[in-house]
Amino acid sequence: MADVEGQYEPIDISTHKFIPPQKEIILPEHIPKWEKSKAYADLMGLLMTLNKAIQGKKISDTYPVSENIIKLLELLEQLDKWLDEIPPIDQPQRFGNKAFRDWFLKLQENVDDLLKKALEEKYHPAIVELSVYLVESVGNSTRIDYGSGHEMAFAAFLCCLFKVGVLKPDDFIATVLKIFERYLQLMRKCQTLYRMEPAGSHGVWSLDDFQFIPFIWGSSQLIDHPRIKPKSFVNPEIYEHFWKDYMFLGCIKYINEVKTGPFAEHSNQLWNVSGVPNWSKVNSGLIKMYKAEVLCKHPVIQHFLFGSLLSVEPVVLKT
Repeated sequence: MADVEGQYEPIDISTHKFIPPQKEIILPEHIPKWEKSKAYADLMGLLMTLNKAIQGKKISDTYPVSENIIKLLELLEQLDKWLDEIPPIDQPQRFGNKAFRDWFLKLQENVDDLLKKALEEKYHPAIVELSVYLVESVGNSTRIDYGSGHEMAFAAFLCCLFKVGVLKPDDFIATVLKIFERYLQLMRKCQTLYRMEPAGSHGVWSLDDFQFIPFIWGSSQLIDHPRIKPKSFVNPEIYEHFWKDYMFLGCIKYINEVKTGPFAEHSNQLWNVSGVPNWSKVNSGLIKMYKAEVLCKHPVIQHFLFGSLLSVEPVVLKT
């Protein structure tokens, strides 16, 4: 998967041995093992490949949308419907509405059936791994929180779909601008409906309470845009007008809906991003920041689960 743009070949499902994913990075000193793993290389390969694929692309542009993409969108649509069916309960505390646990349990109990419906039968053996990443991607039912580790589980879910061949190189653009965008909408609805806590937030010093990847891919969309410059994304006229086409601006609009006060105070890191001269520099800077602030952080990676598709085994360097 790491060389997904080159001789990309999905695994042979008929002979592959799938295993339930489990934790492997227990202690902080295990982080180098993670950084040398096949899983790390595969996830970074996916992130960078999709980052390149959507450069300069709008959500409303014309690009291939396969039958498998449509079925995955229908899966996310079903999760959204369940949100409507499980309203928040009346409870004293402000954050962490316990109705989230009911919604989470419904996903947990039905995830295999959802994936069987979304995937051709030949892919069903992979559900033992795919289901785990999908459930992990919506938040933690004990703490009723959500953060960059859960978002990373969704990236892992997408990565596994490519590795087994459900998604193919023709699906690169739609994977981001259809599937990931729909996932973002679902999680925003979840966060606001159930008043979810940010998982491991650094407050105003993090990029955003909940997400990171849409800022990377969203900044790639804006590279060489003739009108929208980094300095202008904080302008309400810009993000209100363009948010439906650009993921980055959708994030800014959402932040301004859920937070009050001056943007420079409640979103200091993003305010600093607006001072960067161009989107290419923003994009490369955010990738470095993601590696340092998410992928290298033990509090995030200790929860990551490794199976046969995203393996903790080290990458074997070709000689």
